[in-house]
Amino acid sequence: MSDETEMIGRQAGSDEFREWLAGVLTDLCSVDTAPGSDVAATARREDEVFRRIEAELATIDHPGGRSVRASIRDDISGHPFYSQPYYTAPEGGAPLSAAEAYAGRGNLLFMVDGADRTARGLALNAHIDVVRPYIAPSRDGDMIRGRGSCDDKGPLTAILGALRLVAQWRRKTGNEPQANLTAMFVIDEEMGGNGSLSLALDPAVGRRYDAILVLECTDGTLHPANRGAVWYRVEGSLPGANLFEAAAFIIGEMEREGRAIKSESRHPLFAHRPVQTCHGIIGGWGEHPSRINGRVAFEIDAQGASADPQAAGDLVTDVLESGLAEYVGLYGDKTQVLDTETGAPKVARHYELEATSEGLRVTVHGSTGHMGSILQNDGAITKAAAMVRALVASRSALEAACDGPVSFALCDWCDQSRLSMEGGQGFLPTHELPEVQRRLEAAVMRGAAQYLRLTGRTEAPEAFLTVTYDKLHNAAFAGDPASPAALDAMEAARQAGIGHSEPLRGWDVSCDARIFAHCRPDAATLTGGPGKLIHAHSDAEQISLGDLARYAEFLARYIILRTYARRGPAPTRK
Repeated sequence: MSDETEMIGRQAGSDEFREWLAGVLTDLCSVDTAPGSDVAATARREDEVFRRIEAELATIDHPGGRSVRASIRDDISGHPFYSQPYYTAPEGGAPLSAAEAYAGRGNLLFMVDGADRTARGLALNAHIDVVRPYIAPSRDGDMIRGRGSCDDKGPLTAILGALRLVAQWRRKTGNEPQANLTAMFVIDEEMGGNGSLSLALDPAVGRRYDAILVLECTDGTLHPANRGAVWYRVEGSLPGANLFEAAAFIIGEMEREGRAIKSESRHPLFAHRPVQTCHGIIGGWGEHPSRINGRVAFEIDAQGASADPQAAGDLVTDVLESGLAEYVGLYGDKTQVLDTETGAPKVARHYELEATSEGLRVTVHGSTGHMGSILQNDGAITKAAAMVRALVASRSALEAACDGPVSFALCDWCDQSRLSMEGGQGFLPTHELPEVQRRLEAAVMRGAAQYLRLTGRTEAPEAFLTVTYDKLHNAAFAGDPASPAALDAMEAARQAGIGHSEPLRGWDVSCDARIFAHCRPDAATLTGGPGKLIHAHSDAEQISLGDLARYAEFLARYIILRTYARRGPAPTRK
């Protein structure tokens, strides 16, 4: 059959096909599908994207192919993988129930039946939702930029392209599918995966496939395993205390615990130990728990009548530099690392120090992106926390230089006695989710207790701080890299000219693949897709049309191997 598929490579490499991909992707990215508190508006935007996908599917000649809207199942809220639809919550309020949040919403399925409708074939999965802030699509030669271009509307477009290529091949050759093909276009992946969870629990859908490929921006690489991830939220209020200062010590202990978890994480599919700790939001700074924070600012306030922190400018700079040196020693100096896309440093400068009417303002800079790329990027909140810890440790010297009390306050956060911060912790199959949650909470309490001791307070952190995990909580999983489904994928990749290092390894990120791996252990689960992780969730999100076309070719060849050639079922997950 490989000789018959040569036409797929020629068509995928044509200028006409690339222009078609560019048009489809730009069209999909022109709709902002970040979910929001106005659920009706969210539903309208999702419907608009689905209608555009349906319009493209209608132009693809797959005899018997049908598009179906699938409502979100009512029973997902009772499943351990269910994530509260937090984006529906008003400020300080509770999120809507599943029935309320998903009324009139759902997923889109495209299904092609095989000659034997009981033959379980291949499923493909991609999500339509994105993170904030929205960035309108644009094109620069071979590059499509904008929010969703690589995570995940680019990979989604590759599915549409593959369906188009297979339909053309089928029409030319007269071949017919022997097993079922299912394409899933889902909602709410970024907030925890409720769209995919609904499909994974649907027995009628589950009977259609024995292998599923979840498309994400893996730079074309195939992965039979994912690391896990859990998002935390720390909240508290303690009158008379400065919980922003306390947050610096909490972050320090959470980072220390994250490094300990990483050191314990020995797994054959994750030799590179992709265990990350990310702090995405503090106060009003940041957009998303798993989006690396790129900017945060705090003030050095002199509270006495004669205090003048500007007079201690040199000392302040020295202390800030000592905190920065601690951070750089652990995470590297990203002002010395060039961005491969722009040729400029990843971070132009670490911080700015400027005078204000009350004292000094410190603006800390980082580089944004998905938490899975934090080692290649730079977390501004983590960096600022190291600086604040150094300032707190040197408070006596600063107060002597300023001739009065000195404190440190998060800018644009009116009440420093309150704390609100969010982020994520990655982990491997070596660790269970409940254990990671317990350890993170213990780290939060240790950091707060350390700060309270330094400031002479006697309160117990547990009395005023809460750590919750109501948002994304993804278990890790490890599949079989030598399953028939994985071997077919490797063969299709070879035919499409996509190189792979062997053996296959786990992916540095968590995604909806873990839902299918755990809920459907009778099916092989893989993750792969075009686009680079370092661009996901970043201000420079982008994807190459060349990569997109090549991946569409791979998917087309994979579809043929799994639903036309049928070289045997996928075994159960190890």
